[in-house]
Amino acid sequence: MPIYVKDPKLLAALQESRKRQAPYAGAFLLKDDSLTDASTDTEKSVSDLKGKELFNRLHEVGTLAQISSIQGDQVILIGHRRLRITEMVSEDPLTVKVDHLKDKPYDKDDDVIKATSFEVISTLRDVLKTSSLWRDHVQTYTQHIGDFSFPRLADFGAAISGANKLQCQQVLEELDVYKRLKLTLELVKKEMEISKIQESIAKAIEEKISGEQRRYLLNEQLKAIKKELGLETDDKTALSAKFRERIEQYKDKCPRHVLQVIEEELTKLQLLEASSSEFNVTRNYLDWLTALPWGNYSDENFDVIRAQKILDEDHYGLNDVKERILEFIAVGKLRGISQGKIICLSGPPGVGKTSIGRSIARALNRKFFRFSVGGLADVAEIKGHRRTYIGAMPGKMVQCLKNVGTANPLVLIDEIDKLGRGHAGDPASALLELLDPEQNANFLDHYLDVPIDLSKVLFVCTANVVENIPNPLLDRMEVIAIAGYITDEKMHIARDYLEKTTREACGIKPEQRCSIDVFCINRGTIKNLCLSRLK
Repeated sequence: MPIYVKDPKLLAALQESRKRQAPYAGAFLLKDDSLTDASTDTEKSVSDLKGKELFNRLHEVGTLAQISSIQGDQVILIGHRRLRITEMVSEDPLTVKVDHLKDKPYDKDDDVIKATSFEVISTLRDVLKTSSLWRDHVQTYTQHIGDFSFPRLADFGAAISGANKLQCQQVLEELDVYKRLKLTLELVKKEMEISKIQESIAKAIEEKISGEQRRYLLNEQLKAIKKELGLETDDKTALSAKFRERIEQYKDKCPRHVLQVIEEELTKLQLLEASSSEFNVTRNYLDWLTALPWGNYSDENFDVIRAQKILDEDHYGLNDVKERILEFIAVGKLRGISQGKIICLSGPPGVGKTSIGRSIARALNRKFFRFSVGGLADVAEIKGHRRTYIGAMPGKMVQCLKNVGTANPLVLIDEIDKLGRGHAGDPASALLELLDPEQNANFLDHYLDVPIDLSKVLFVCTANVVENIPNPLLDRMEVIAIAGYITDEKMHIARDYLEKTTREACGIKPEQRCSIDVFCINRGTIKNLCLSRLK
């Protein structure tokens, strides 16, 4: 075996010994020092030992080793026979007197020794089948040492058994051949057990790897087949990748409890069969969860002058209404956020309630979403259905957030005074949670079943008759009444707004105005249309 010699004096002595045609040295094992910290470097502590201290750390029995070659600080040694230290001669390099030890006499024909040696050979053969490294050891041994005898068999078995150094030292110190064979048999039996465990581990890993490779190849083939048939979208991996890609853009803003639910549902999706009904429910649920704009807000514009310009562009008159809306925007500018009371625009049909809501959204640079609750009798339209039902859908607010793509739109709830009430619950009571600023920060939709923050949403309601709105709902609103228009205002509206839209509706181009006016006066087409809009 190769030995690395760090001490330059010792290395020089070994080289000198080899030159003198006496290429032999004594190889002795060092005893473990109980005082040495296990964390210290062993090589460093050994190289620091000198003279008497080193002598006291050596085991008495060692090996007469032939110096085969020296390359740098690597010395190749071949063991020959046992030595016992008797006394120290010199300290640096350490030189000792030794006695050459011989094995105790034994009977070569003894049946017990023969049986023990045959068992050692049998065990070695079994181990040699599993380890190519051991076969190299056998070839090296036979080249340098020669044929096997009982003592050499015991020594060889112990040498290549992989046992710890103290167990090998016990074999080295044992001069009784039978006892040495027994010790070696124990060591090679342990090695055989280790080889079996190693083989079973290797086999298990190989089966696992081959199984995973086979699964991977089959999955790749399946993907290719689905791609050819245009069924790639049904692949669970592709679906998971799509949902993960969707939520990635909102990952930093999305609440932790929502991310946790998404991860759990994605794991569940991988375990379900694509043909099961539960798979479709989970897929639709993930589709909604990942499509919502978690924490994505549009930048608001609190420019009062710009807002006034937009309101004047879209509407004529309504000075008291415009003034209140501009006050609302000005307060939002001071607070930095346009939250507060819910505005309810009340008035007869056709006075422009819905279009005022659209103008407010344009002035604030918010997305606009309108839904009418006239005749609504099902609470599920607002709070969503339970996922257990077939064809379950989330409520209008979740649909709104998905459509607009921002978490702070302006939502116009139209015809709030015409809410119905049927067997499926009271929608007016459900709207209380939606519109209450104290509750809608954790609005719970039955379908999603995770809290949604609606506190940044600006709600504007419209009604024809305020008295028909339930009192608890009315208490949460600030009513702005829009009366009808006087004749002068109607003329301005007809001239500045309705005429243009009516011409477009009739397909009359601006350059045709002179020739068409006579026709219009005679036939009264535009006149009648305008009057019908002003009634």
